Amino acid sequence: MTQPFTLVGIARPRPERAAELKELLLSFVEPTRREPGCLEYHFHEDRDEPGVFVFYEAWRSREDLDAHLALPRMRDFWERRMDYLASDLEIRFLTMHSPYAAAEGLGRR
Repeated sequence: MTQPFTLVGIARPRPERAAELKELLLSFVEPTRREPGCLEYHFHEDRDEPGVFVFYEAWRSREDLDAHLALPRMRDFWERRMDYLASDLEIRFLTMHSPYAAAEGLGRR
C-alpha cells in the first residue's frame, strides 16, 4: 500500500470570530470523513491556546485531497477564510515514518 497523503493545519481566528469558525470547522468533520479517499480527519483545539484550531488529515492520495478541496463547501471556505482568520492558515504536508501495521489497516477516521 502506498503511504497516505497527510497534513496538519493550524487556524488562528480573529477573537471575535473564533466561536463561529469553530462551529464551521466542526461542520466539515462528518461529511469529510464520508468522502472517498479520506482515511482520517480530526479537528482539535489547542489546550494551551484556546481558540487556536488544529486539524489532521490523512488521505489515500493527493488526488483524493484535491477532490475534497474542489467541493463547493471547501472552495467557499477557502475564498472566505480570511473573514475568520487573524493570519492565514498554516498548513504542513507530512511524510509518515510510523505507518500503521498492515494488519491494523488504515481508515480509523
